[in-house]
Amino acid sequence: MSSVRSTCPYCGVGCGVLLTPKGAGGLDVKGDPDHPANRGRLCSKGSALGETVGLAGRLLAPRVDGQDTDWNSALDHVADRFSRTIAEHGPDSVAFYASGQMLTEDYYVANKFMKGFVGTANIDTNSRLCMASTVAGHKRSFGTDTVPGTYEDLDEADLVVLVGSNLAWCHPILHQRVLAAKEKRGTKLIVVDPRRTASCDAADLHLPLKLGSDVALFNRLLTAIAEAGALDRTYLSHVNGFDAALETARADSIEPTGLSSDLVDEFCRMWIGTKRVVTIFSQGVNQSSAGTDKVNSIVNCHLATGRIGTPGCGPFSVTGQPNAMGGREVGGLANTLACHLDIENAAHRTAVKDFWDAPRIPEGPGLKAVDLFRAVAKGQVKALWIMHTNPAVTLPEADAVQAAIKGCDFTVVSEIAATTDTSVLADVLLPASAWAEKDGTVTNTDRTISRQRSVLPAPGAAKPDWWHIAEVAKRMGFGSAFDFANSAEIFREHAALSGIAGGFGRDFDISGLAEITDSEFDALAPARWPVAGRRGGRFFADGQSFHSDKRMRMVPVAWRAPDARRAPRFPFRLNTGRVRDHWHTMTRTSLSPRLSAHLAEPFVEIHPVDAVNLGIEPDTLVEVTSPTGRAVLRATISDATRQGELFAPIHWTGQTAPTGRIDALVAGATDPFSGQPESKAAVCAAKAFNASWYGFAVSARPMTPTCDYWAVAPSATGWRMELAGQTIPADWEDAARNLFDLPDAQAQVVTDPARGVARLAFYENDLLISALFAGPKPLGLMRDYVATLPNEDVLTGRAPADRPDPGPMLCACFGVGVNTILTAIESDGLMTVEAVGAALAAGTNCGSCRPEIATLLANSRAREAAE
Repeated sequence: MSSVRSTCPYCGVGCGVLLTPKGAGGLDVKGDPDHPANRGRLCSKGSALGETVGLAGRLLAPRVDGQDTDWNSALDHVADRFSRTIAEHGPDSVAFYASGQMLTEDYYVANKFMKGFVGTANIDTNSRLCMASTVAGHKRSFGTDTVPGTYEDLDEADLVVLVGSNLAWCHPILHQRVLAAKEKRGTKLIVVDPRRTASCDAADLHLPLKLGSDVALFNRLLTAIAEAGALDRTYLSHVNGFDAALETARADSIEPTGLSSDLVDEFCRMWIGTKRVVTIFSQGVNQSSAGTDKVNSIVNCHLATGRIGTPGCGPFSVTGQPNAMGGREVGGLANTLACHLDIENAAHRTAVKDFWDAPRIPEGPGLKAVDLFRAVAKGQVKALWIMHTNPAVTLPEADAVQAAIKGCDFTVVSEIAATTDTSVLADVLLPASAWAEKDGTVTNTDRTISRQRSVLPAPGAAKPDWWHIAEVAKRMGFGSAFDFANSAEIFREHAALSGIAGGFGRDFDISGLAEITDSEFDALAPARWPVAGRRGGRFFADGQSFHSDKRMRMVPVAWRAPDARRAPRFPFRLNTGRVRDHWHTMTRTSLSPRLSAHLAEPFVEIHPVDAVNLGIEPDTLVEVTSPTGRAVLRATISDATRQGELFAPIHWTGQTAPTGRIDALVAGATDPFSGQPESKAAVCAAKAFNASWYGFAVSARPMTPTCDYWAVAPSATGWRMELAGQTIPADWEDAARNLFDLPDAQAQVVTDPARGVARLAFYENDLLISALFAGPKPLGLMRDYVATLPNEDVLTGRAPADRPDPGPMLCACFGVGVNTILTAIESDGLMTVEAVGAALAAGTNCGSCRPEIATLLANSRAREAAE
């Protein structure tokens, strides 16, 4: 079958993919060599996309009150409940929570429905958790939410500074571009991050500043720029606020950063002494109660030196979701209108209202995400529609959010999965099309619009997101305004509206595509906006902004501590983030065994000194508590994390590891300008979790654990599970039969009560189908071998001598394990990461495992030297 060009559904890089159906629902996925974002490369997640398109767990029919029904009945019910709620309590009694997983056309219809016809601005998005501080910072500096640069700037920069961005793991394809520039033209790399991450492997300088202290660092840089005479006075003639910004910066000190003056001086020398500088920033900047100020502190330095809008220069926000940018463009945030128009501007509101022929447009912002769900909890929001996101896990104070959704009078969830933490709370579930079944557009981090093309048929009764909304809107009496035939028609309307925004002098204008035909839309190649009188490129080299006076703004910002203060009860700061091979709450990635094999359970990274002080040993469990929640996580002891700080990933849910829902620990403190929550600096306490036993189980069938701790992941033959408990089962065989639901299977049981060890295997027709290993301490097993459910003597927990154990997965792109790499290093005398790649392919695709390979090489050399 011929390949179809589409776009990867993960991060905001927006990589092009070539999709080829394999029959029986399968899909072959390759990088698109002609797409400007990735030039054929894919990361580990993108490479495994073909493993995530199965129907396991898919929602295939509408459900009302837990019972499958037909579309007409479900849609009539939703329309009736929303209409009655609005009639009785007003338009602000309903709300919509959207997602950067939605296509632009879906987002457009949702925004039109809520702001134009329901008449409320209570539509927000999970992008509020991702990049809202960047939006606010951009608007303060530039007058609108404009990303100034392009990916080509990474190729042309002489210095790239990563601030709060583990680019190597979270945006690997962009990281590869930086490394290519480093090799080709000597580009320097600085990493500003509290943790030593994979991105530090190739860095020329790492600044491990304290959590939340970015403003203090960049204020010092701005001061040093002025002291060094490095100001661009010509550019500053177009800028307001320079004197006030510099005066405020001079009043700050570097003490909050915890960095030495020598290290900060070296950073300033490198930044000032290099003309072409790109400062890439991500969640470490955005997810803060001072996130907007952090953004402006970075932008200030670029404006002061005129390093913006020219090749290899500029502040560059990299977004976390595939269509966070598209959501920004259509007004998916509660405080924006479509096409970067302003909801507080009467002329803008009138223009949009007239274009839509809408009955009403709200005159001010609606509820931002955190406040929206607090309003749900208070009963102010009585009807809620959630689309393609999992707020019961991802929002701060997740336990309270979960309770709020459960207690809401009426909740609709449009989803592909039937049993997410949020789906199970819904009154109505509407089955949605998944990424390979969708048709429309997405916009990536550098403003490139790409086509998402359907390559697989939607299963069961699944329908596109825009169709869900349009059908409800029609039933609510909004008629022809939502009578869309396809996504191309929605795109044309969106493009036409952008022309009106262009008439107001807005940056977002794709009106050059407003007359595109269906066939031209189908064939649309990637295009960077604007697409109108000028073609998409860089912004602001001329110093002209989108403020009414056309001048840029430098914003005075001063360091302030994270919102919550540490106290004796909660002496640690908790930093949260992503791991290499998982995505959000794993609805998709958890379907891939090889993506789950790298890090198969939630963990907390803790400094060795803190671990000793708390009596926490490697691979044991840690109980982490905060004023809002509790988690139990596997201990990873590492000096990559600063003393007094912890790090834990965000991905695990009630479906995959109930005690690993990390956002239950995060308080709902938000930035006063952006409303973005502070997800990087929650206060918490940690102590050893006193488990009486640890276990590891594998099974060809789903398991039903009842113990204090468990985390499940897929394997090539079924499922694998880590377990632990504080009470030792009275009978291990009974406990195992209950776990596996195997009351009658043949069992092989080996127990040693004196040592507290139990090993059990269960067979059907002489085939091994399940096994459980338990002991008083963390288990040293060949897990990846055991997870294959071998029919040999599995209870040894080790592979036979004639069957090499690949060990834990290290390179997910090519399925290469740690032991395979170590064996090659020792037997073949491999000395470099490149040599390992040549021998085993590991590290030659997305490159995100290269730092770990380098660590294996360094440890091997250290062992040789010691011998």
